[in-house]
Amino acid sequence: MNIRLLCFIFSLSISSFYAAFAQRTVPVTGQNPNQQRNGEGLDPEEEEGGQRKSLLDDSTRMVYGPKTSLYFYEKDIKRNNLILYPQDTALNNFHNYDPVAKSNWKYQNLGNVGSATKPMFYEIPDVIGTRSGFSAYDLYYHAPENNKYFDTKSPFTEMSALFGGGQRNMLDIAFARNINSRWNVGFDFHTIRARKTLNPVARDDNMVVQNSYSVHTNYRSENGKYWLLANFSRMLHKVNEIGGIIPPDVDSTSVYFTYEDAKVWLSNTQTRDLRQEQRAYHEYSIRDELQIYHIFDYKNKDLAFDAALNTSDSLFYPKTRYNALLDSSQFDTTMNRHNFREWGNEVGFKGSFKGFYYNAHAKFRGGRMKSPFYPEGESNNFNEVYLGGELIGKISEKWSISADGEYLIPGAFRLHGLFISPWLEVDYTKAVYKPAAMEQMYFGNHYQWDNAFDNVGVDQIRGVVKIDFQKIKLRPSLTINRINNYVYFNEERIAEQASGEAFMLIPGLKASMRIGQKFQWDTEVIFTQITGESGDNFRIPKLYGNTKFYFDSPMFNENVYVQIGLDIRYHSDYLATAYSPATQQFYLQNDFNVYAYPVADVFLNFRINRTRVLLKYNHLNSGLMKDEGYFVTPDYTGYKSFIDLGITWYLFD
Repeated sequence: MNIRLLCFIFSLSISSFYAAFAQRTVPVTGQNPNQQRNGEGLDPEEEEGGQRKSLLDDSTRMVYGPKTSLYFYEKDIKRNNLILYPQDTALNNFHNYDPVAKSNWKYQNLGNVGSATKPMFYEIPDVIGTRSGFSAYDLYYHAPENNKYFDTKSPFTEMSALFGGGQRNMLDIAFARNINSRWNVGFDFHTIRARKTLNPVARDDNMVVQNSYSVHTNYRSENGKYWLLANFSRMLHKVNEIGGIIPPDVDSTSVYFTYEDAKVWLSNTQTRDLRQEQRAYHEYSIRDELQIYHIFDYKNKDLAFDAALNTSDSLFYPKTRYNALLDSSQFDTTMNRHNFREWGNEVGFKGSFKGFYYNAHAKFRGGRMKSPFYPEGESNNFNEVYLGGELIGKISEKWSISADGEYLIPGAFRLHGLFISPWLEVDYTKAVYKPAAMEQMYFGNHYQWDNAFDNVGVDQIRGVVKIDFQKIKLRPSLTINRINNYVYFNEERIAEQASGEAFMLIPGLKASMRIGQKFQWDTEVIFTQITGESGDNFRIPKLYGNTKFYFDSPMFNENVYVQIGLDIRYHSDYLATAYSPATQQFYLQNDFNVYAYPVADVFLNFRINRTRVLLKYNHLNSGLMKDEGYFVTPDYTGYKSFIDLGITWYLFD
């Protein structure tokens, strides 16, 4: 990090602190009718230090702040359970800014912000129907169904920036304002600029460049019976692939853990993931016990892969060029193109009656996967009809039971039940879901297949016991999975369906302990045992753990809140899946051991008024272990020692 960048960051921090202290203005009067539907969430800022702060200043005038710029989610509106959340000013886990770190490192990636990812643990797909199958960059996409909608008393702006070591930078901006008490508009903007951590050839030789944005609005009629939420989102995610480090047994001059001087496979290969989505939710209330609603959703995912085969990049790919028979240029350049488009309409009725919420709906979903190299007459179109419903019974504030289900005509379904009590949570899911479109049919230049896979079946039961003492909270858990007909990518990087079943037994423990008045210890441990005929198709470390020990206390007469401590993560040895840039898929391999290695980060999080700042030193134990470093994916090393600086601040006028 050079002197000019440090000066810029320092100036930015000082100006943001000034803005944070300066914002105490009087709002316009008027109550948004949206707030009459349920209570507001708690402001994290108010609970720190053991005292609740008033929204009124010494002149008894209301001031703008986290409790006057609230947000909510579509899912809560749909369930007649509007929760208005204040802006987050908490420091917990703030030092883990990028998406993989924010998940407590439960995603496998390629050792850089914005690189391809997959969940470390098995997850049931949200969609039981046809999916694209290209999900390597899902973690970096802000999907409209999960976006925030705002209710603000004044113009609201959130600005966040991560200045990561090695020029791994992220910028996030959100803006919202009420046109009137019933109508709000806003937008979000996100960027990633992540320089290659392996073999960059120039200062701005980026591995990842992303620009994404969304525009959103929500409106409620004057009588409160009609509500509209609408959103448009777009993401362009570009990756300059490196293919990993050339193994020393392939090239004797190649050495692991030289980072900037590493010899990598690819320097002329690019991947592009372009996504655009339009979504609208609206409902009309006939009476408290009955509302009708409609959801429209249109998604377009355009994927491109380009590789210059007249360079040394050709050594990374198979010699066979399937598409060269149709396009002679494919001998020298691979240009794989896939477009996945879908549109859906969901119509239903819902309501609340004597403490119970109910929903019944029908959904039509259509779409297609398209590629210029599909055989003539071959198509990958789908039209799907779903019937579903949900029932939630809230017995009290701490006791509830719910059930939901969806049936895809014919042959696929999802049933889910959830029980919540003060001391126990149990949920059960039984599902049969379709294989992804690209798992069924793929015609790239280097790999091709045309399959007729059966649907995948899964049974999952999860339970969490809640044990609370005065300063200790324990959450022992157990997850049991049974999966059959699982689709995976084999050692040849080809989609394949397992013939047998896999069983997973996953006990875990989350614990948090307050030590004295100013120290906190949080830890999580997960053990995974996999058996069954197709058990080897899942590559999950037997032992996963992360722990944080930190000082956590207000200082300087409670004007500054501080967390400073050590964050350690660990997993046992395992034969992790490798990554294929040509197909954007992780596939099985049996030669490379991603060995056990504890990674320690030291962090400082602090907050002045509503401005949060993070300072993190990544991989503190670099050079202190038996091994020179660690791997996250075969032939992809994890971070070397980096210093990250981040800042988030709010403007409420």
